[in-house]
Formats: sequence, C-alpha cells, structure tokens
Amino acid sequence: MEADVPPIRLHDLRHGAATLLLAAGYDIKVVQETLGLSSITIAADTYTSVLPDLARRAAEDVAKLIHPPRRRTTSQTTRLKLVASED
Repeated sequence: MEADVPPIRLHDLRHGAATLLLAAGYDIKVVQETLGLSSITIAADTYTSVLPDLARRAAEDVAKLIHPPRRRTTSQTTRLKLVASED
C-alpha cells in the first residue's frame, strides 16, 4: 500500500530540524553542530530567513520583562462592567 503524500528528501528533514531548533530557542551554534556543518557562517547564511521572526519574538519577550502588563484594579474592572452593560 502506498501513502498519498509527497516525497520528502533527507535534505528537507535537515532543514526542518534546523528550523525547529531555532524556533525552540536554540543558538545557531547548536544548529551548526547538530547538522555537522563545517562553520557557523554556513548555518547563519542558510537559516537567516528564520532569524528575523525569532529576533522579533525575543524583543517582545524582553519588553514584557521590562514593562509587564498592568493588573486591573477592582475599580477599573467595575467601570469596565458598567460600560459594557450600558451598550
């Protein structure tokens, strides 16, 4: 019986593994060593398309640490309920 899925090359699995490692927060050096690449430059040049999303997420995480969301006070919550009930 043959599965109705497109063929996947070993090379595609390597790219997938590298992308998942980066998305999970691992350093590009870990990707280089895991894939057995000869230099970190090759890894960085190959996977730079993934890095901007990770950089944005990292910046957002740091911003949350610096400026955490404020908790509402009881009076703010009551005002919101009153405004919502007027609509």
